[in-house]
Amino acid sequence: MSNRSTKASNALERLKERSGNAGYSMVRTGSGHFFLTEGPGEPPLCPPMELDEFVAFINAQGPQKPKRVSKLDVAFEKQLTKKKP
Repeated sequence: MSNRSTKASNALERLKERSGNAGYSMVRTGSGHFFLTEGPGEPPLCPPMELDEFVAFINAQGPQKPKRVSKLDVAFEKQLTKKKP
């Protein structure tokens, strides 16, 4: 498996985890493009895309995990709001 496929596979696994839909499947065409389906033999959910475009598409699908915020980020945000006139 190439690095290209691994990057796309990892993005697909994250989507399955976020969405709870283990049926999502990725197809790689002979020309090296990727597309997403809801399972083997299902119609594509997107047009064939280059790797980076495909990974960005998958990352935008399904529920998003909230960004982790540290205590320092919260304190910094408070300071910014205090200084505004």
